[in-house]
Amino acid sequence: MSYEDEKYYHVYNRGANKDLIFLNSENYRYCIRLLEKYLPHYKISILAYCLMPNHYHFLLRQNVGGSISHFIQTVFNAYTQALNKTADRSGTLFQGRAKGIEIDSDEYAVRLCRYIHYNPVAGRLVRMPEEWEYSDYRSWIGEREGVLTAFELRNGYFGSGVEYKKFMDVYGNDDEIKKFIFDE
Repeated sequence: MSYEDEKYYHVYNRGANKDLIFLNSENYRYCIRLLEKYLPHYKISILAYCLMPNHYHFLLRQNVGGSISHFIQTVFNAYTQALNKTADRSGTLFQGRAKGIEIDSDEYAVRLCRYIHYNPVAGRLVRMPEEWEYSDYRSWIGEREGVLTAFELRNGYFGSGVEYKKFMDVYGNDDEIKKFIFDE
């Protein structure tokens, strides 16, 4: 996919054969460290993310002169190499290349954020989105400092994390948006 500057994209992928891509909490933390390490080099903004046991979701904006595809490739190639080494495995980790869908409106972007943040609840990993450690939801609602996430969408649409939390509490899971996303 060709990504264009100043546009938003939902970028996601899952493990080959729907296998796990994160085997333990250190795997998640390592991936987050890689995101932090490489983010400044690729002129993109992370607006929302969630790392799940067998897949991931990002809402990203490519800034002028940036490269979403190179960022994702760099982060997850490094991650795959490290996981293969530490887990004594070889071969591909992911089901092909990451998918990217252009997000053409703020309303859709906000609904996608809700979907991303609600993913661990829908997957029955936690009861409430703030219980999942491997997303930026707690940063979105102001319960944790966010070093990866740009809050322009949250601030522009909701004004604050408190208002976003109210939105999440009222609307919860957004089943309608699933038609745009692969079968998890």
